[in-house]
Amino acid sequence: MENTSRRISRPRRISVFDGQDLKRALLAGASWLEQHREAVNALNVFPVPDGDTGTNMSLTVRAAVKEIAEATDTSAAAIAEKMARGALMGARGNSGVILSQILRGLAQGLDKKATFTALDLSGAFQEASKIAYRAVIRPVEGTILTVIREVAEAAQRGAAQGDDIVAQMQEIVTAARQAVAKTPDLLPILKQAGVVDSGGQGLTMFLEGIWRYTRGEAIQFSVIEAPVSLTEVKKGRISVEEEFGYEVVFLLRGQHLNVEEIRNTITQMGGVSTVVAGDAKLLKVHTHTPTPGKMLDYGVSLGSLTDINIENLQEQSLRYEAESKAEHAGDDGYTQSASGASSIKRELGELATVAVAAGDGWVKLFESLGVGAIVPGGQTMNPSTEELLAAVQKVSSSKVILLPNNGNVILSARQVPGLTEKEVHVVPTDTLPEGVSALLAFNYEADFETNCAAMDGAAKQVQTAEITTAVRSVQIDGVYVQQGDVIGLLNGRLVVANSDILRVIHDTLQRMKAGQYEIFTLYYGEGVTREQADETARQIKSWYPDQEIEVHSGGQPYYAYILSAE
Repeated sequence: MENTSRRISRPRRISVFDGQDLKRALLAGASWLEQHREAVNALNVFPVPDGDTGTNMSLTVRAAVKEIAEATDTSAAAIAEKMARGALMGARGNSGVILSQILRGLAQGLDKKATFTALDLSGAFQEASKIAYRAVIRPVEGTILTVIREVAEAAQRGAAQGDDIVAQMQEIVTAARQAVAKTPDLLPILKQAGVVDSGGQGLTMFLEGIWRYTRGEAIQFSVIEAPVSLTEVKKGRISVEEEFGYEVVFLLRGQHLNVEEIRNTITQMGGVSTVVAGDAKLLKVHTHTPTPGKMLDYGVSLGSLTDINIENLQEQSLRYEAESKAEHAGDDGYTQSASGASSIKRELGELATVAVAAGDGWVKLFESLGVGAIVPGGQTMNPSTEELLAAVQKVSSSKVILLPNNGNVILSARQVPGLTEKEVHVVPTDTLPEGVSALLAFNYEADFETNCAAMDGAAKQVQTAEITTAVRSVQIDGVYVQQGDVIGLLNGRLVVANSDILRVIHDTLQRMKAGQYEIFTLYYGEGVTREQADETARQIKSWYPDQEIEVHSGGQPYYAYILSAE
């Protein structure tokens, strides 16, 4: 009789995890999420170019993984604390911030525990659910919050019935899948768009990777590549040969860009500490190389390059050693930080402002309004909490007003006040025009509290219309959209779709009740000429002859026009 014992797969039973078990499980979860990143991105509700959920969550977890990838701690509490800190600093977009809060809750639940059981893990998930809900001012069911709550309940049930960690994780993943499947019934906009919640699905992928690891499945740890900072250079984690090259950073715009292929090619070309992030149309590329020209030539072969920055790492390292003395060197009035935040050199006294902006025109506008530091990013390129914090720390003022200028950056910005000794107030600006309005209300002679109140109020007085192209077909709120249509958004809500851009602008302004306002400002984006913008302004003037119209180059990607009314 054939011996079949080798073909029988017995379920693994694991009663206790230590720090290294937790580390490997988290690496597996991160890798599984990365492998399903594009599938999560495809679940975005609105047909607009946006900071994709899968990308934001994957980059957030990648930052957490960077903190634990080489950690040798056997204490579960130590690994969990490092993971939570990394996730918080690397959090991008609303989904990434909520995921970082979930990891923070798990760390708090495992505090002081060298090892943990299924019962301990149950308590940690309870804490994760509570902290995630507290992170959102107005929690909405049918989102990642619903999924983590039902996951916590499943963890508790598993522990109560005596499950080991493997069986408990199976209960957790089953509950997560079921919770995601129910999200369209809880959130009508998901049902209209025919998708489940992307953040909930991203969390499910992360948990599924952990479960697969506990079952003994082999998962390739492919996401531990992460940017290496100059502080690590100074600690000796990079060889001298790598240090004395050039840091090359640029935005690459094109069609059908392949993130993995581009990253691998740059690495094969000799790029070190290479990071490529973004989507099929817009990527941010960062690498260290002795031959920056080769990297730029390769980028040009794939599409168009903007926001190019080449930094001599030897000189940069010397500047870091000199710290503040070299930080203010140069005659152009600006300095460039390692995080990419450009700063006005002048002293702003006790108060300063920091703003997020995308597009050369917007950057120049905010600089002209006295912004102390500008963080590149916004739509499609959501900056991390760490990047926002670096900009806040860079300005000399002890009190800082932070303008996220994008609805998907606000939650990341709200993490900054708890990470610095400076007093930081976040004005929840959803759009770039709201940021401009807030800055126009800033008064250098007024105190911090007065300015915060004035800027909060001013931001709410602006109406913002955004004109872009639909990236997929969908029906939302009675608006039928075909991929490639021109669409109009009013204060972030989809209101119009048509093949004629002027028709879309006209109908969006009507929905705005634009005749009630006095001044229109038209910011034209990348790919729109001044002549085209002036002609559009003339059309708007013919519809609203009593209103003043100003035209400015915004240079923003993806959005042909951003129009504000006050």
